[in-house]
Amino acid sequence: MPYYLKENKIELLKNGKDYFASVIHSIKQARYNIFVEAYIFSHDVTGIKILAALKEAAKRNVEVYLLLDGFGSRDLSKKVIDEIKASKIHFLFYHPKISPYQMKRISLRRLHRKMFLIDHKIAYIGGINIIDDMNVPNGKAPRIDYAVQLEGPVIHLISQSMVKLWKRVSWSHLEKSYVPKNNHKNISSYPNGIRLNFIERDNFRHRQDIEKAYLHAIQNAKDEIFIANAYFIPGKKFERALIDAARRGVLVTLLLKGEMDYFLSNATRAFYAKFLKEGISIFEYTRSFMHSKVAVIDETWSTVGSSNIDPFSLLLAREANIVVFDKSFASQLKKNIKEDIQFGGTEILLKDWDKAHLIKRLKARMAYLFIRLSLGVVSI
Repeated sequence: MPYYLKENKIELLKNGKDYFASVIHSIKQARYNIFVEAYIFSHDVTGIKILAALKEAAKRNVEVYLLLDGFGSRDLSKKVIDEIKASKIHFLFYHPKISPYQMKRISLRRLHRKMFLIDHKIAYIGGINIIDDMNVPNGKAPRIDYAVQLEGPVIHLISQSMVKLWKRVSWSHLEKSYVPKNNHKNISSYPNGIRLNFIERDNFRHRQDIEKAYLHAIQNAKDEIFIANAYFIPGKKFERALIDAARRGVLVTLLLKGEMDYFLSNATRAFYAKFLKEGISIFEYTRSFMHSKVAVIDETWSTVGSSNIDPFSLLLAREANIVVFDKSFASQLKKNIKEDIQFGGTEILLKDWDKAHLIKRLKARMAYLFIRLSLGVVSI
C-alpha cells in the first residue's frame, strides 16, 4: 500500500466561487509569505481580486512569490506585469511564451500546477486556474472544477516543492531572489485527521509518480472507479488498466468533457468505442465547460489535482495532485461527481456512437493521430 501522511486536515472546494473566497481569506490572514503557482492568470474580475489581495499583502511586508506559466498566462499585458513588479511582488514566468508551432520537448514542458501556499501553514491545490468561472462562451453555466484546502504535515512536502521550484526558476532567469528559510513551526497536526499525500510530476525524480498512483489504485480496484477528467487521452498502460478492471467486474464510469475547446481535445473520443464495448460507462459533461481532474476508487481512494490523463500532463508538464485515503472525503467527492453526471452529463451509448457521430469519430481519429505523431517527433 502506498505511503500516506497522517493527521492532516482537508476541505473540498468546488468551483471558483468557493475556492477564491477561501484563498482570498487566507491571503488576508498571511503574516510572512505567500507562494503562488498558476498556469493561467487572467486579468478578469477574478484575477483582479486575487491580484489586489496579493498587492495588499505585499504592502503589509508579506513576501509574495508569483510564478506563472509563460504560455498559459501569455495574455497578461506588459502594463499589468509592470504593476505587479512595482507592488514589490516577486514575479517570474516559468517559461517564456512559445510559438504554437515550436515542437521542441522543452517548449512543451509547462507549469500546469495550480497552488497557493500561505505562511507554510495552509495550502491550496487543484485544477482551478485564476480565471472567472463565468468566463465561458454562449452564456453557458459556470465551468466546473475542484480544489482542496490543506493543513497538517503534508504542508512540509508542498512547501519544499514550491520553494525549490521558485529557486530553480529564479536561477534560470539569472535573478537573485531571497527566500527566507522555513523552520516549519507553523505546521499543525490533527490527531484525528486525514491520511493523504502530495504527489507531483516533474522531469527529474518524479516523472511518473502521478500516473503510478492512478495505476496502483485502478489495478487494485474491487468495486467501482469514478474518473472525471477534462482532457482524457490515456496511454497504453492506463487504457489496459481500465479495461482489465472492467473485465473483472469493476464498475468503471468516466465523466469527460463534452465541449471541445481545442481541436486536440477530440482525441478523447478515439477511445469511446473500445471502452464502451468493454462495458465502461462514458458521460460527456455538456451543461458547460468541465475542467475537473478528480477520481474516486472503491469509496476510499481519491485524488484532486491539476493533472489531466493525457500525454502532456503525464509525460511533459509539471503537475501536482493530492491523493487521499479516507472514506468520508471519497464519499463527498463521489457525491459531487455523481451530481455533475446527473445535472450535466449526457451518456454515450455504443449503439448510438457506432451508427451516428461520423464527423465526431473522424475528428477524434485525426486529433489522436496528430498527438501521437507530435509526441514521436519532438526533439529532446
